[in-house]
Amino acid sequence: MRGTDFGQRIVNSAFTLGLMVGISVGDTTLGTSVANRGWDEVRFPKPLFHGDTIHLVSEVIELRESKSRPNAGIVTFLHQAFNQHGELVASCKRSGLQLKRPQG
Repeated sequence: MRGTDFGQRIVNSAFTLGLMVGISVGDTTLGTSVANRGWDEVRFPKPLFHGDTIHLVSEVIELRESKSRPNAGIVTFLHQAFNQHGELVASCKRSGLQLKRPQG
């Protein structure tokens, strides 16, 4: 695409963040989320292009008890999204209030 720094269309960074976190939910917080506390250190070191394939690595980097809810705790994740070439295209730290056990 002429007139762009990358020569082709890139994926909007807000969409990339939402996609990265959305992909992680099934493996990390589905059925246990009480509240999202926020995202920190959001980075996009390389662009994500239309047609790219991404995969995600998520790691629990901090756990602590909730002071107000004995059945829940604060969990902080590091999420990293990589394109099909193994290049890091997005990362963030995400923390949330999570149930210790799924409801039901």
